[in-house]
Amino acid sequence: MIKKSLSERTLLFFEIFIAVVFSITPLFFSFPYRINLFLAWEGAYRLSEGQIPFRDFGMPLGYAFWVIPAIFFKIFGASLHTLIIAQSFINLVSIFFFRSILRLLGVRPVFILLSVFVFCLSYSFINFWPWYNHSVFVYELIGLYFLLAAMLNSNTSKKRFIFLALSALFVFLSFFTKQDGGALAIALTFTLLLYFSYVEKTLKYLGFFLGACCIIAAIFIVPLLSYDFGYWFNHGQPPHYSRLNLMDFMHQIFRFSVWEKFYLLAVLIIGINKIHRFQSFLYDHKEALFFLLTLGILIQALLVQVTSYIPHNVNVYFHSFAFAYIISNIRFNVDFAKPVFLMAALLLVFFWWSSDYWKYGERVVKKFLPVAEAQEEENVVSRNTWMVGQDTTFADRSQWVISKYDAFKRIYMPQETVAGIDRMMAMDLLKKNSLKVLNMTELTPLAREIGYELEKGSRYPLWFHQGVAFFDREVDYFCQKIEQQEYDLILFQTIPYLNNFFPYEVRDCIQEHYIMKDRFLAPREIPDSFVEVYIRK
Repeated sequence: MIKKSLSERTLLFFEIFIAVVFSITPLFFSFPYRINLFLAWEGAYRLSEGQIPFRDFGMPLGYAFWVIPAIFFKIFGASLHTLIIAQSFINLVSIFFFRSILRLLGVRPVFILLSVFVFCLSYSFINFWPWYNHSVFVYELIGLYFLLAAMLNSNTSKKRFIFLALSALFVFLSFFTKQDGGALAIALTFTLLLYFSYVEKTLKYLGFFLGACCIIAAIFIVPLLSYDFGYWFNHGQPPHYSRLNLMDFMHQIFRFSVWEKFYLLAVLIIGINKIHRFQSFLYDHKEALFFLLTLGILIQALLVQVTSYIPHNVNVYFHSFAFAYIISNIRFNVDFAKPVFLMAALLLVFFWWSSDYWKYGERVVKKFLPVAEAQEEENVVSRNTWMVGQDTTFADRSQWVISKYDAFKRIYMPQETVAGIDRMMAMDLLKKNSLKVLNMTELTPLAREIGYELEKGSRYPLWFHQGVAFFDREVDYFCQKIEQQEYDLILFQTIPYLNNFFPYEVRDCIQEHYIMKDRFLAPREIPDSFVEVYIRK
C-alpha cells in the first residue's frame, strides 16, 4: 500500500480526469426527447442563421443562453445532439472555474479534488442538456472567478481593473441569461466588493465595477430598445407576471429546503466560532471572502428555487460550495492526500450521491438480484407489494425509437411520433416552394427537416407559452394571420395537464379556418399530448 501523499500535480491530474470524464460521457449515448429541448434548439438555430434577437423574434429573457449552442450549431450542424456537445463544453468550463475559485480561496488541493467530485456528481453531470437555468449560474461562476482574481490575485491596479471589467461582463451575461439568477449574481458580487472596499478603505473598485456593468448593459440593450425590448423583457411589468411572492418564498424555505438550511447552520456555526478573532478574520481576505461567498451562494439557492422552479434541482450547485467550505474548516487527523484515505473519501462522496445513479445501475443489478417477491403474488405483503398497483401515466420509454432525420439523430421518440413525422414528410404540400409554416409544437427541429424559412419580426415570439412568452397581443396577431390563411401548414400541440403551454385560443382560430389532416403522439413522458397537423380548407 502506498503511504506517501499524492503530489499537487497528481491531484490536479485526477481533477482533470474527473472533469473530462463527467463532461464527455453523455456524448457517447443516445437520449430520449425531453421537455424544453424545442426552445434551446430554436433559439440557437435562429442565432446560427443570422437572426438578431428582439428584431427578428421576441422573448422574455436575454439571449446569452443561446450564444454557445448557436456557435456549436455553426460547427457541428443544427441537430439536437449538437446541444449535448455544447453542454459538454459548458460543463467543462463550469468545472474549471469552480475549481479555480477554490484555488484562489486557498482551499487545499485534495479538498479541491473532492469538491470537484461533488460538483460533477451533484450538478454538472445531471445537466447534460443546455438550459438557461443552468447557464445563468455558469456565467455567474465565471464572473465570480474574475472578481475574486481582482481582489486576491492582482498585484497592480491595471490588472485589477481588467479583471473587474471581465467580471462585470460575465455577471451581466448571467443577468442577460435569466433575470432572477442574474440579479442575485449581481447582488452577490456587489456584497463581496462592498466588503473588499471596506477593508481596503477605498470605493474606487466598487465604483468601477458598477460603472462597467452599466456600460456593458447599455452596449447590449440600447440597440434593442427600438425593437419592443421593453415589452418583451420581463422585469415584472405587464403583461408579465412577477414571480416575487413572499408567501411562495416562505412556504418553500420553511417547509422544504432541508439541505440548504442545514448548510446555512453549519456555515454560520463555523463563522460564529471565528468571532473570538474577529479582526484577523475580517482582514484575512481569503477567509472572509470564502465565508461570504458560501453564505451568498446558499441564500441565492434558497431564493432561486422559487423564481426558477423548473427543473426541481435547479439550485443544487450549493452543495459543492458548502461542502468545500465545511471540509476546509474541519481539522482532520488523517491526510486525505494519501491514496487510501482519498479513495475512501471519493467512495463516500459517491455513496452520498448514489440516488441519481442508482436508477440506472438498478436495471443492471436487477438482472442478477431480482426483487424478493413479485408484484403478482397477492398473498405476500412486503416492501414491494403492500400497495395495489395502478396504471401509470408515464410512457414506457424503452419502446421509443430513433428516427432517420438528421435534426433528431441519436434522440429517442415514441414510435407513434416518428410514424406521424414520416406521414407528414410524405405530404405533397411539403414540396411547395416558399412554404409558410406555423409550428406551435415541441418539434421545432422540423424547420430544418422540412426546410421552411422561420417566420420573423419584432412581434414574433421565440416560443408560445401563454403568460410567459405569449400574451393577448400575440393571440390577436396570430389569429388575424390564421383568419387570412397566411400559412400553408400549421402544427399545434395539445398538452392537457399544462396551463396553456400552447395557447388554446389560437387553436380555436385554427380549427375555425383550417382542417386537421393528421394527429399523432407528441414526444412526452406523459402520453396524453398530441401534435395536430392542419392545412387550409
